Amino acid sequence: MQRSLSPQEEHIATIIVDAAITVHKALGPGLLESIYEACLYHELTKRKLRCQRQVALPIMYDGIVFEEGLRLDLLVEDLIICELKATDQMHPVYMAQIMSHLKLAHKRLGFLMNFNVPLMKNGIRRVVI
Repeated sequence: MQRSLSPQEEHIATIIVDAAITVHKALGPGLLESIYEACLYHELTKRKLRCQRQVALPIMYDGIVFEEGLRLDLLVEDLIICELKATDQMHPVYMAQIMSHLKLAHKRLGFLMNFNVPLMKNGIRRVVI
C-alpha cells in the first residue's frame, strides 16, 4: 500500500502548479522549453521556494557511479521534480522519463509539464510513486 504524501509535499505541489499556470498565462504556448524553465524557476523562487535548475543526477550501474547521468529540469525544496516540455505531442517516453527520475533520485512526487498547450491545466501531469 502506497503511503500518502506529506502535507508539506502537497502544499509545495499546489504552489508549483499555480506558478506554472502563472508563467503560462504570461507567456502562452510556443516558446522553447528553456524559457519556461527559467521563468518557472524565477516564479518559484519569488514564492520563497528553494529551487535548483538542471540538477545532475548520477547513475549507479554495476557498482559504478556515472556522474554524467541525468539532469533534472527543476528540483523544488529537494522534494519534487519538475520535468518540463514544450512539445506538440506528449510521448509515452516522457512519462517513463519522469518515473525513472523519481526512482533514481529517491523522490515520491513529480510533475510532467507541457507548456505547449492552449490551457496549462491540460499540460500538467502529477506523478506519484
